[in-house]
Amino acid sequence: MTALPIHDDSVVEGSLRIHETFHSIQGEGSRAGLPCFFIRLTGCPLRCHWCDTSYAFREGAARTIGSLLQEARRTACPLVQVTGGEPLAQKACLTLVRALCDAGFETTIETSGALDISRLDARCIRIMDLKCPGSGEDHRNLWTNVDHLTRRDEVKFVIADRADYEWSRERMREHRLADRVGCVLMSAAWSQQGDTEIRGAAGLPARDLAAWILADRLPVRMQSQLHKVIWDPQTRGV
Repeated sequence: MTALPIHDDSVVEGSLRIHETFHSIQGEGSRAGLPCFFIRLTGCPLRCHWCDTSYAFREGAARTIGSLLQEARRTACPLVQVTGGEPLAQKACLTLVRALCDAGFETTIETSGALDISRLDARCIRIMDLKCPGSGEDHRNLWTNVDHLTRRDEVKFVIADRADYEWSRERMREHRLADRVGCVLMSAAWSQQGDTEIRGAAGLPARDLAAWILADRLPVRMQSQLHKVIWDPQTRGV
């Protein structure tokens, strides 16, 4: 493992409301299966029907960026993901991402695509979760974000039904996403019980999504959520 550069974390100013931090196995994306240190920020302006982290809409505690860097160093994991909620809803997220990149971490951020990604440090990997109609939040997609994506980045579609799949297929073609980003991801929505914040969703059998992708010979990576296979799907902090 390559040693991370040494910095004085105390000079990094700023704080954020953090719901949780944890060291686990990355469950999604092209880095699925790798050990990863996660920083989950509190809050999200979206309410996707199938959201599985609605607990992160609230709670949490203020943490300085310096303390988060120190914790990441103690974990000694070179891969860090900033997630939420919607991490970009907190302005200081930009400073956190830049500080993680400065410290030598391979830094990824998972964002809904509803907020501007253009000010994110160019060294981080943006994983943009474009919202399908089945989420109930497709009107929140900020399509100008697509112009800022590069081959370092990834785009994810969570598919709740056939209509979502066809919508995603057309958006892929319209924006030439397979040529624009390093990886286009599709995952079948898991069944999710509703609560006071979200409506809930029935879920989509993964075999259905697999059949549609194969029939169309679509250039995507189908994924599941590996952490939900390893641990109980309701387990937090994994």
